Order: sequence, then C-alpha cells, then structure tokens
Amino acid sequence: MRRLLMAMALVLYVGCWTNVMQGQTARPVYTREYSDKALVKKAKKWMKMGEWRNGFTKARPHCSVNAVDFYQQYQRNPEAWSRMFAFLQETDLLAVPKGKTPIPGTNLVLNVQDSKNEPLDKRRSESHYKGIDFQYCVKGTERFGIIDHTTSVPNDKYKKDVIHYDYDKSRAKFYDSKPDEFFIFFPGDWHIAKVANDTDDQDIRVVVVKVEYVE
Repeated sequence: MRRLLMAMALVLYVGCWTNVMQGQTARPVYTREYSDKALVKKAKKWMKMGEWRNGFTKARPHCSVNAVDFYQQYQRNPEAWSRMFAFLQETDLLAVPKGKTPIPGTNLVLNVQDSKNEPLDKRRSESHYKGIDFQYCVKGTERFGIIDHTTSVPNDKYKKDVIHYDYDKSRAKFYDSKPDEFFIFFPGDWHIAKVANDTDDQDIRVVVVKVEYVE
C-alpha cells in the first residue's frame, strides 16, 4: 500500500510540475490536506484545548502544525507522545548534555543539538515517510522553510527514511522558531531546517525527537 501511495504521489507531483513548466501555475500545497471538515474542526479544537500536553507548558504548537495529523498520530500512539511531553516539561533543556538521551518508558530519544543556522543555499530540503520530526528550538532563533509540493520534485533516492527535493524558493514559506513554540513535521510536511535568520545571532540549541509515524 505504501508503495502504491508513493507512486500515485509521484505521478501527481510530476504532473503538477509539468503544468507549471507549461505556464499553468498550480495552487501551492504545503501540508497534507483533509476533506473531512468535521475531522479538521475536531482536530483543531483538540489541539487548542491542550488535551495532548500532559503537563507540558513550556511552548505551544506553531500555526503550521497539521492539526489532523497531530490528532490522529497522538490517538494511535498516545503513550509515546504523552511521555515525551512529560519528559520535555520535567527536563532542563538548557542544561541537558548535547547528544542523545533516551526518554524513559519509550523507545524515543531526545537529540540535543548545539548548532548554527546557515544560508538557505547550504541547507537541504527533506521529508520522511516513516518518522515524524518534533523540533523545538530552546535557545536562539531557528528559521524553518516549508516547501510547496506542486512545484517540488525529488532530487535523489529515498534512503534511511529521508528524501530531498528541488523546489521553487519563491513559493516556499519561512517561519522563525523560538522557545515559546515547537514545530512538528509529518510526512506531508516537506521542510528545511536551520536556515539563517535576519539577526546577527545564528547560534541555536534545538531538541529533536523522532516519533514513529503510525498508519
């Protein structure tokens, strides 16, 4: 089933790319879209009400987080998500050592990165099929790019649960991540991390948790 969906998606993206090359500008798509309006409404309310927090008060979801994906993935794997949020609340994320720290009671790992943002042309776009990226910049400002599906095409083979894209920079969206918000990138969110912001300070501390995408 996954291979069939991937093949169908590739046909769609190639077709959209062809339309663009022929002068027919397709509507941009930045995340997975859901036609079930009741589900979308329910998911947005669930996310706003904070039923997922399990005591986590340090940050809120960025407006780009796909509410339906978040809602569905939480329901399918509640133990992992709830323990992750509890651990993030209980842990001093500025003091925890750089590197990987297991999250107790789960198979999740907190990956702490002390890093620097870089110019956009040095950063690669990516997405994942099997994993979800929970990304939280706890110090400094990290800029993320989110690319348009309809004008992006894979530029290498899918391996180690990552694939990269050629994309139209003029149709990309950019958001700054600060310690009061977190981002979640699901398979339908094609993104660019650690892009240089508009300030003189590009030093950041980011915590990343890879959560399994459950179908």
